[in-house]
Amino acid sequence: MDTQERTQRRGVVVVTGASAGLGRATVRLFAKHGYDVAMLARGKEGLEAAKKEVEAVGRKAIYFLVDVADAEAVENAAARTEEELGEIDIWVNNAMNSVFSPVKEMLPDEYKRVTEVTYLGQVYGTLAALKRMLPRDRGSIVLVGSALAYRGIPLQSAYCGSKHAVEGFFDSLKTELLHDKSKVKLSMVQLPAMNTTQFSFVKTRLPNKPKPMGKIYQPEVAAEAILFAAKDGRREIFVGCPTVEAIVGNKIAPWYADYVLAKTGFDGQQTDIPEDPNRPNNLWEPIPGDHGAHGTFGAEAADFSPELWLSMNRNKIYAGALALGGIILGAYATKKKKNA
Repeated sequence: MDTQERTQRRGVVVVTGASAGLGRATVRLFAKHGYDVAMLARGKEGLEAAKKEVEAVGRKAIYFLVDVADAEAVENAAARTEEELGEIDIWVNNAMNSVFSPVKEMLPDEYKRVTEVTYLGQVYGTLAALKRMLPRDRGSIVLVGSALAYRGIPLQSAYCGSKHAVEGFFDSLKTELLHDKSKVKLSMVQLPAMNTTQFSFVKTRLPNKPKPMGKIYQPEVAAEAILFAAKDGRREIFVGCPTVEAIVGNKIAPWYADYVLAKTGFDGQQTDIPEDPNRPNNLWEPIPGDHGAHGTFGAEAADFSPELWLSMNRNKIYAGALALGGIILGAYATKKKKNA
């Protein structure tokens, strides 16, 4: 990528949960594609490092130490973003939190906290974005979901419940935008298991260290889907075959998913390494340091999804198939004419 491409401005994006994991990968990708970036998160060291990465590719970056569970703080960050960077073109709601624990051991405050961050954080971000985008009748909002928005799994009830709530909120808002004939785009990206930092930070009551369940993808795969969703405005994007299988399979036979997850869902979310029950977690406060985008499962993680590539390029594939069909039919017609 040459200097001119790196520094050409394409707009302003806001990314929540931007200091680490998927949010960090998303920030990097948008900056490389020419966007100035406003970043919201709680971890100062990670935000400082992300800011330098954005500036290294020739784009502007600002950050706000914000807990997305605080609606006023999110709104203030949006206002300051437009003052310092200009009109917000894209808003990515990515921030999340979770607790790995059986329901019978969960505490009310833990459910409240995960819901406020993972669900209400997306609502508050969307409200701040709509406040600015609706009067201009343009802009794009991306909600970051999960296969677990459709199919709950054991040991993550607070997270699954929050992602289910995001899906319901998304459906409601989508219909309202259509009713109003608004040109504001709204998309939701449903994720598979990913190699992010959350598994080292999440609060857990499991005897062994938590891990992503099933096939694991690098966060850059999901970041590509988020960038595509923001530009294309497609209603929903499923990242990776496991996401498609989980969502479609649950619609066909949820009882079978219950059975399989009861058998595999406990061991499948744990490594063989004992966990320190007293290790720090990020449920209430951020863990200091710059933790980057990747977790500790890189050796198992895929950096490409054929399913996602096909989904993102389906229009080109359809056009190519139609063109090829036209050539074949033309050749057949010519041959038939000559033989007549």
